[in-house]
Amino acid sequence: MGYAVRIYEVFRQFGEEPARVLAEYIEEIERRKAVTSEEHQESMLRLMKEIREVELRFSREIEEVKLEIEKVRAEIEKVRADLTRELKEVELRFTAEIEKVRADLTRELYHLKASLIKWSFIFWAGQLFAILGILKLFF
Repeated sequence: MGYAVRIYEVFRQFGEEPARVLAEYIEEIERRKAVTSEEHQESMLRLMKEIREVELRFSREIEEVKLEIEKVRAEIEKVRADLTRELKEVELRFTAEIEKVRADLTRELYHLKASLIKWSFIFWAGQLFAILGILKLFF
């Protein structure tokens, strides 16, 4: 039995009209309470639905970000591999160039040494003939 009926029976002793008005007021409060409770439940259901939708949207966005991160990682690895390959190529070219310069320098030093020996021989031969000429003059 609802509160309105019990209050009506209790207050009927004060007269039919006040008991009826009080009972109608209690019924309205109970109706509003039920509506408020239903609205609260509906609000909670809507809120839970919105939370699920947000969770799903965030999950999709997280997956998209993860895919983007993997793409970036793959690109970084590709760039790293390309740079490593290019560095090795540059190193090989520099090594070859250094070897070429070293061979050219060795050849130049050899020619310089041969030229120095040749001119030294000419100088010492000239000196020897000069000394022999001087010795022949005096002896």
